[in-house]
Amino acid sequence: MTDPLTAAIIFAVFLLAGGVKGLVGFGLPTVSLGLLTVAFDLTTAMVLLLVPSFATNVWQAAVGGNGRAILSRIWPFLVTATGTVWIGALALARVDLAWLSALLGLLLVIYAGLNLAGVRMTLTSRQETCWGPLIGIVNGVVTGMTGSFVVPGVLYLQAIGLSRDMLVQAMGIFFTLSTVALALALRGNGVLDLSFGAWSGAALAPAALGMAAGQRIRKRLSEERFRQILFVGLLMLGAYITARSALTLA
Repeated sequence: MTDPLTAAIIFAVFLLAGGVKGLVGFGLPTVSLGLLTVAFDLTTAMVLLLVPSFATNVWQAAVGGNGRAILSRIWPFLVTATGTVWIGALALARVDLAWLSALLGLLLVIYAGLNLAGVRMTLTSRQETCWGPLIGIVNGVVTGMTGSFVVPGVLYLQAIGLSRDMLVQAMGIFFTLSTVALALALRGNGVLDLSFGAWSGAALAPAALGMAAGQRIRKRLSEERFRQILFVGLLMLGAYITARSALTLA
């Protein structure tokens, strides 16, 4: 993975993914994972996103001043969401990657479709307590299998009624812990190739540039319109990944 085309693809993907995160506050792992899976294989995409995802989410997790309140409220969800990633990662060495890529594509379609349809779930305090650990288990297993942190974890965080600032910081904490858990799981399964890790470190620069650009564009462009464009793009990307994987399996 030292040719100029590979470097150009990685730079462009993380520049775009960083821009999305800078504009709407999330999306770097989702966008980068989806695009990199088209260019490379799923495990390579999962490794490449580790450093940019970790670094940008640590920053997001540290901003807001609500860290203690967030942790005291959602720690059961966080514990199960991170503690079960290794279970899903076991599939990487035992299941055809085309199946896991198809699952990733399906998750992108579901996530984008729900957002485009304006679906919003709401949980009461009692439901939050009951469902948090269970949703965390599902999210952790899915993260280990696909590298995607979004479904159903983000939907859960949106449903429990956090304020906007708390939601953004909570997602930063959730994504940071999930990234660390994914890195450990990939390493434990012999997937974390050090050469890919070096490329992941190099991808931090375009991701940071993209974030800075996205934050500047945020002031000029309607966030709602951009979110619509983003989710339509994710829907199409997920459909493409799923169809391509289905043809591989056929």
